[in-house]
Amino acid sequence: MARTVRNAKTDTRSARAKLAERREPYWTVISAGCAIGYRRGAKGGTWIARFRADDGKQHYESLGAADDARDPDGLTVFSFQQAQERARGVFARKARELAGDFAPSDGPYTVAKALDAYFAERERRGSKGLAKDKAAANVRILPDLGDVEISKLTTKRLRDWQAGLATAPKLTRTGRMTRKRKAIAIDKKDADAVRARRSTANRTLTVLKAALNHSFHEGRIISDDAWRKVKSFREVDAAVVHFLSEDECRRLVNACDGAFRDLVRAALLTGCRYGELTRMRASDFGIEAGTITVRESKAGKPRHVAITDEGRAHFERLTAGKAARDPIFVRDDGNKWAASHQQRPLADASKRAKIAPAATFHILRHTYASTLAMRGVPMGVIAAQLGHADTRMTEKHYAHLAPNYVAQMVRASFPSLGIIQESNIAPLRRSKSGGDA
Repeated sequence: MARTVRNAKTDTRSARAKLAERREPYWTVISAGCAIGYRRGAKGGTWIARFRADDGKQHYESLGAADDARDPDGLTVFSFQQAQERARGVFARKARELAGDFAPSDGPYTVAKALDAYFAERERRGSKGLAKDKAAANVRILPDLGDVEISKLTTKRLRDWQAGLATAPKLTRTGRMTRKRKAIAIDKKDADAVRARRSTANRTLTVLKAALNHSFHEGRIISDDAWRKVKSFREVDAAVVHFLSEDECRRLVNACDGAFRDLVRAALLTGCRYGELTRMRASDFGIEAGTITVRESKAGKPRHVAITDEGRAHFERLTAGKAARDPIFVRDDGNKWAASHQQRPLADASKRAKIAPAATFHILRHTYASTLAMRGVPMGVIAAQLGHADTRMTEKHYAHLAPNYVAQMVRASFPSLGIIQESNIAPLRRSKSGGDA
């Protein structure tokens, strides 16, 4: 924190009470060209920042009320020290405006403007997941906070907004012609539903904080105290892995039709995401090496996925006679697969195959990774196949499925106590589709 400048005339409210009322502020120089002023009025004093540009022009900005009659809160009422901290932010922002780093703000700098600036910077960098974060901001941030001036954003308001997100009804997907999305209230007694809503609230808070931090580091915001104190909900991102058994995989594939069946087969044999598969071209299949290349992944880095003999035969059939630039997976009408084209046919196939909950491409990816983990494949290998940057995410979701040395030693060494009564009734095995293993 920068050193606080002292001034016997304005340091304390008792000292300021002795000053005469006047239009011209009592100035304290903070640094070259930067000063903070105290204007004494009939109903109390106010703080003012003064910045002198290189051309000699003076720029003034009100900072807020002085703590003459009320205790300082750092939001609307400021002590001399707090006013200096706020003024330094104004000086930095004004200097960057005059240097051409950004245009002067047209009106109050709101949350909506901070989000626009943040998304524009991400678009310039080619950031992944931009469309999804924009959609989340439009639905969950802008309606409640978009018009709020950031300087007036408080920790309490952000916490109230966060709590509202955690209990808000779930919004369902709608068709393009539907203007209003349907909302489904959550059952507060359903622990998994509550966890899911809190997880959504955490992800949305991350987007908001990233936007506000971007504007703070760009000098558009004076302080980050309000949102720095808002913490995410804890223990809401527990790994809940749903995967299919081998029998369910076969039933699902048999329930699919035409070109979609080829796509589902490929997902189960590679662990690739829907978008990764639909973007693949014939040249991405290496028949000699027995690999497929994912050139555009979620992480932005290409990877090579090793495939089995079954997978090699599948891709060899799909690429036979195709030119290098031809897509491997196309719909039955010859057109490309687009976003969300997979949802309805996969739900219908799951219903015919009697798989509940219905499979998604994310579940097919979990099935691939879970199968490897249960066969003792090292976490590092699974991470490489899935395109994870390291093994942390892989271990979070799949380490509990891997054969465990401790568990093996316990089962081999602990004696039978004879306290469980034997029964001739064979219990039915629980379905693995729930992911518990």
